[in-house]
Amino acid sequence: MGFKCGIIGLPNVGKSTLFNALTSTAAAAAENYAFCTIEPNIGQVPVPDPRLDKLAELAKSVRIVPTQLAFVDIAGLVRGASKGEGLGNKFLSHIREVDAVLHVLRCFEDTDVVHVEGTIDPVADAETVETELMLADLESLERRVAAGIKQARGGDKDAKALLAVMERVLELLRDGKPARVAEFEDEDAERLRNLQLLTSKKILYVCNVDEASVSTGNKFSQAVAEMAERQGAGAVIISAAIEAEIAQIGDAAERGEFLEGLGLGETGLARVIRAGYELLGLITFFTVGPKEARAWTVRRGALAPQAAGVIHTDFERGFIRAETTAYDDYTACGGEQGAKAAGKMRLEGKEYVVEDGDVMMFRFNA
Repeated sequence: MGFKCGIIGLPNVGKSTLFNALTSTAAAAAENYAFCTIEPNIGQVPVPDPRLDKLAELAKSVRIVPTQLAFVDIAGLVRGASKGEGLGNKFLSHIREVDAVLHVLRCFEDTDVVHVEGTIDPVADAETVETELMLADLESLERRVAAGIKQARGGDKDAKALLAVMERVLELLRDGKPARVAEFEDEDAERLRNLQLLTSKKILYVCNVDEASVSTGNKFSQAVAEMAERQGAGAVIISAAIEAEIAQIGDAAERGEFLEGLGLGETGLARVIRAGYELLGLITFFTVGPKEARAWTVRRGALAPQAAGVIHTDFERGFIRAETTAYDDYTACGGEQGAKAAGKMRLEGKEYVVEDGDVMMFRFNA
């Protein structure tokens, strides 16, 4: 099961530097000019989770396999992208393919790094990008609504239901509001997702600050935090330049000393990855044994057979039950045998909703 977070923003805000640090590669060229990233680079990034190390220690697992997120480095948008300016339409199509958006905003001053708008104003930058995405959605929906009206007149119930969703979202867009603020439930929420609107994606603002501001933030990141709060969105402070340095330090102890010297308890990337994970509404369950301790990803609310299907489709088709232990119980009892002896291992059926941190063993018919 793949989940993708797209990294977007204006040119020269630090998107590719962030991507390089996330993936610890130089796959994306981080140069001081616009449009240096033409095709979207994709990197699989492990989700940091200390629980997995603890489980592996208890089970004496030979191998540790973390769960992963895919990050997509999408080239910079500019004013007029919805009308094809810059490399607009191509990049807009790349955004449609991701599940959530990390919007990198420049929150630092540096005369050596040009700003496409000529001034440092991250809130205005965010509004520029959001406007282009809304304009693109508006144009797309107006075409779809025109076609939907014809289908609805023919008495197609699904077409009528979809038309009602589109018309409601179209009204929001015309009022200058993104599609993500629309509140739908059940089938209508699924219809909205299937429209793949740019502004329906969940969003996290990533404030790229200078080194001196990495632990406290600055006036720019504060303005972004206030904007995010108004929108009900999230915001994370990082220094992409510092993260790029950290990514080059191979020794864990040396990395820790470097972070401590900056007044940081963990890397900004760890916060970004976790925030992206939460943004997508994901949780982790574990499978543990002497050969391997492994983390797996499902959407919050997934049932036990769906979790089994993440491991193998045959597990979901032939699902019988799941031997399940909460992480806290597993570790408190010293592992699987202790949890069984203490009565903490439960047998869960097809209607069980998986909880974050569950340690699971699936029984199934082949």
